[in-house]
Amino acid sequence: MPETPMHYQTIAEIAPMLKAKKLSPVELTQSQFKRVRDLDGKLKAFAILMEESAMADAKSAEKEIVAGRYRGPLHGVPVGVKDLCYTKGVRTMGGTAALKDFIPQSDATVVTRLREAGAVIIGKLLLTEGAMASYNPALPCPFNPWDPKFSAGGSSSGSGVATASGMCFASLGTDTGGSIRFPSACNGIVGIKPTWGRVSRRGILDLAQSLDHVGPMTRSVADAAAVLQAIAGDDPQDPTTLTGPVPDFSPAAGQGVRGLKIGFDEQYVSDDVHPETARAVSGAVSAMEALGAQVVKVQVPDMRPYLGAWQTICTSEAFTAHSAHYPVDSVAYGPWFRSWLEHGSKVTGAQYAAATHARLQLNGLMRRVFDGIDVLACPSMGSIEQRKTDEQLYKATCDDWVPFRGRFTIPYNFSGQPTISLPAGFGTGGAPLSLQLIAKHGQEATLVRAGHSFEQATQHHTRHPGL
Repeated sequence: MPETPMHYQTIAEIAPMLKAKKLSPVELTQSQFKRVRDLDGKLKAFAILMEESAMADAKSAEKEIVAGRYRGPLHGVPVGVKDLCYTKGVRTMGGTAALKDFIPQSDATVVTRLREAGAVIIGKLLLTEGAMASYNPALPCPFNPWDPKFSAGGSSSGSGVATASGMCFASLGTDTGGSIRFPSACNGIVGIKPTWGRVSRRGILDLAQSLDHVGPMTRSVADAAAVLQAIAGDDPQDPTTLTGPVPDFSPAAGQGVRGLKIGFDEQYVSDDVHPETARAVSGAVSAMEALGAQVVKVQVPDMRPYLGAWQTICTSEAFTAHSAHYPVDSVAYGPWFRSWLEHGSKVTGAQYAAATHARLQLNGLMRRVFDGIDVLACPSMGSIEQRKTDEQLYKATCDDWVPFRGRFTIPYNFSGQPTISLPAGFGTGGAPLSLQLIAKHGQEATLVRAGHSFEQATQHHTRHPGL
């Protein structure tokens, strides 16, 4: 096997070299900026590069490591953050021209924690407008590094593209209805949507407060665990965060999948799902069974009566989140997100209450599915999506939003359960395929354990875009 280029190596591979002073954080960061300059003109993942501050942080990391003050696996590692995360003194736009002049006066908690772990933040990553489903005409639309004909996913599209293409070693995404999982699936990387409250949302531009999650996007399960370890934990400035000690998420803390009970519903996995995706998920479950897991047949409820409630809740909460700019500055929004906010402005209290009740009903039905299992296996997304043209992405409205598309994602935003998405192969056209595993609240370590075991038994994560 040819040696993996540095830009495609994992954090787990480069961290020991940084710690042993065999690799310089300064040289590594310089090489990452060169790769960004070489690739981002066509991939369009970055909203803002932070070269001056990143090089200063890389020099500080190098001095600390040389002095024996090694902070851990992220020390000196170049990473990117979704442009929903506050960065002190650096513009944070959230994908919309309505916020083109917004410069936070403090870092988001997750950004602070990355810095405390010694990570080098090289820039802010593009996303769909407001973290929904289309783009603001004033901003670029990212391209899938595997093939530009495929969708880059959303809303954390820039995070997915930058990580998959080796422009950063890890990134942060957010997920309100699939926005870590869709781009992880489309770009062939690992994404963890943690338990709601596991990671602070302070300093994150809201889409819908009761549904939003923040999590890592990486090229391996171990890397995702390391980033989650750094950003997780109680935050007194965000009272919705979970209290108590943060579990050990490292794969070494697990014992493989032997004895793990994996729930599997063949109908849920295959109905109206691209056949190659369905086969990839079924094959992944069989592979884990061969590793010693126990496959348990379960029946996932019909989602259709409940998924529309997500739109009611999300549009209403988004309208509240953007009240300082919409409708007073509505022309600064693109057609899709403007129509989303318009929809939210019309949601009544009775409609919101009914949607909340539907959410609670589905949560109750799904709790029953998890009786007697440790994780549920399903796709991260049911289709292999083609990329729309920039004009289509700019001009679309939310009238084309289909709730059923979110049947593999929305229920776990409703419930706040943790999920992991990871590569599960490639389709005949070269599109990445993805497996999603869902666990009970607080069981991210179980997902890491299962995901790492599957990953190490396959070669899917070792393939990279030929850029």
